[in-house]
Amino acid sequence: MLPDYNVPPGVDIWAVRNRSATEEKEIARLRWGLVPSWAKDPKIGNRMINARSETVAEKPAFRSSFKKRRCLIPADGFYEWKRDGTSRTPYYIHLKDQRPFAMAGLWEQWIGPEQEMLESCTILTTSPNQLMERLHDRMPVILPQDQMSRWLEPSTSATELQAMTSPYPTEDMTAYPVSSLVNSPRNNSPECLERQEILEQKELF
Repeated sequence: MLPDYNVPPGVDIWAVRNRSATEEKEIARLRWGLVPSWAKDPKIGNRMINARSETVAEKPAFRSSFKKRRCLIPADGFYEWKRDGTSRTPYYIHLKDQRPFAMAGLWEQWIGPEQEMLESCTILTTSPNQLMERLHDRMPVILPQDQMSRWLEPSTSATELQAMTSPYPTEDMTAYPVSSLVNSPRNNSPECLERQEILEQKELF
């Protein structure tokens, strides 16, 4: 399995979920961009790459998955773009200790008119911590290790699930500017992660 350095929406990504009707874990490939089971056109998934954790329990596209089909989406970092006027600078965000982590996700199964099956997912977002608010007004929900199993368990209450969607601790994360290579999904190489020096290099991160 080759590493990915630049994963765009609309491609298949790895996820961990419970097997149907059991609490046994399995690894699955899911299309990034959730397609609700009732959707007439799977292209709706292009608008469903993220789900706001504050409203996920009520939104028709996500509420069933939030109750029954939660997953973990592993990563060791992600990109966000900082706006400065008309320019956008990409940053790579990761944990200070370089550990992989799991983002909270939901998954769904869609059956098309020709009985074709598509399994897809979305990543939950929450309000930013002090690091992320310098870049964007949202951040992915990153789950601490001791919450991962509870996120997947069918018996976990909605109240407990919502409590898990708080911003990840600022002091455990860091970020640095990277090349504009990441602006194109055609670029998927280690060069995407190389640190870039920028004129406004302040000790923000």
